[in-house]
Amino acid sequence: MGLKIIKKIEDYKNFYKDFLYNKKIGFVPTMGALHEGHLSLLKKAKENNDVAIMSIFVNPIQFGENEDFDKYPRTIEKDIFLAEKLGIDIVFYTDENELYPQKQTFFVSSDSIMFTSRLCANTRKNHFKGVATIVTKLFNIIKPNVAYFGQKDYQQFLLIKNMVKELNMDVNIQMCPIIREEDGLAKSSRNIYLKDKERQEATILYKALKLGEKILTSSQDLLDNIKLAKEEIENLINSSKLLKIDYISICNASLLEEITKKDLEKKNSINVLIAIAVYIGNTRLIDNEIVSVKIN
Repeated sequence: MGLKIIKKIEDYKNFYKDFLYNKKIGFVPTMGALHEGHLSLLKKAKENNDVAIMSIFVNPIQFGENEDFDKYPRTIEKDIFLAEKLGIDIVFYTDENELYPQKQTFFVSSDSIMFTSRLCANTRKNHFKGVATIVTKLFNIIKPNVAYFGQKDYQQFLLIKNMVKELNMDVNIQMCPIIREEDGLAKSSRNIYLKDKERQEATILYKALKLGEKILTSSQDLLDNIKLAKEEIENLINSSKLLKIDYISICNASLLEEITKKDLEKKNSINVLIAIAVYIGNTRLIDNEIVSVKIN
């Protein structure tokens, strides 16, 4: 049907009622500044559904007080060009006045420690409340059958997956692999902030993940390997004067909690998440690897 840009909630609802109510809708929520990671999600939405829809909205309530909301890259013309090139059917491109027409008094949040104090939640206190709220609003507006999220924001994926399950939302949540540069750096809209030297040093994240994977999959005791991997990753990152560690976590990939002997009982394997967040100057980057480890 050709790319259609919709800016008003009411206009989308009317279009849905007239043309989309009996279609299988694949949805990719974004904040714009599209890169190959986003495009991989959009391709999945296009290939596996009757209609592929992308939203573009830089959501203020998921940014902290001293974060980069004002300077977050906004490249709407390029984003729409890329969406059209991929054959995306609808871009829901709206603004704060449309999605938050008055002071927001209702929010969606989780009491789970997974999303209040672990990994990114430890330093970005209201981030996941902002993410859960905007995704709920978008799901209610778009009414997708399937929504696609990238593994790079793995904790966000778990948040949405758990939210949909617990709140009985009729949306299938799918995770797609991390898309990387040739040197291993995960694609991110924030990579544009990096200066040349910072960009070179940022590759240490991927090297650290692969080092951790190598240690975890060696033939030694897994709990000992976790301790060693964390130490070696920390040493590698600290070898750069430009990188400052926010966190290093090696944990159960399902619950984001420390792996114990009890977790390993009567199991042949376990999925281990290696997750890293660092600051390079004022830029915060995250990356992760999920490692399937056989239990000896």
